[in-house]
Amino acid sequence: MRDKILELILIIPAILIGFTFHEYAHAKVADMLGDKTPRFQGRLTLNPLSHIDPIGFIMILIAKFGWAKPVQINRRAFKNGYKDDLKVTIAGPLANLLVAIVFSVIFGLAYKFYFINNYTDITNILVQILNLIIIINVNLFVFNLLPLPGLDGFGILEDLFPSAFGRISDSLYRYQFVIFALIAFGGARFLEKPTGIILDICSKIINGIIA
Repeated sequence: MRDKILELILIIPAILIGFTFHEYAHAKVADMLGDKTPRFQGRLTLNPLSHIDPIGFIMILIAKFGWAKPVQINRRAFKNGYKDDLKVTIAGPLANLLVAIVFSVIFGLAYKFYFINNYTDITNILVQILNLIIIINVNLFVFNLLPLPGLDGFGILEDLFPSAFGRISDSLYRYQFVIFALIAFGGARFLEKPTGIILDICSKIINGIIA
């Protein structure tokens, strides 16, 4: 019981970092491309409180499946239409991948220079937090690229193939809850392979720095 509570506490920073950087990236790129909606809504910040959805946050702690507060954008504000929208959409997952890589480097440097390799209670906690930040962000990167309604992967396909996905998007959104419920209750095992490949790359980054 104690270990479960500790695990929940340690995973909170990873979730906050993952969700915050993901949504901030959407907002920042949209703002850079001419849409000031995220700016007016206070989303151009790294303050987690501006990006966290309370229910989605609680759900990810309980069911390991949750969501952040989506960044609202006005596509008509973009000069290059779907091309700019595509950049905004892909910015979120790429931010998670970048966070995972950056924290892999931080992990490697911290270990190499003896900040986290003396095996005290504090350093063990720091190691767990760093590990969780990397794992959560890799999972967010892979999961958000799924071509499912409500995820960035679906938005990317909508931008690339507007005619085809325009015809089926309404039907898919109708079953959105059912799809995510299936994933939440054990249907996400197919993500283990791509997630494992990226985590292996992160491990190689860490080991390459330590060596």
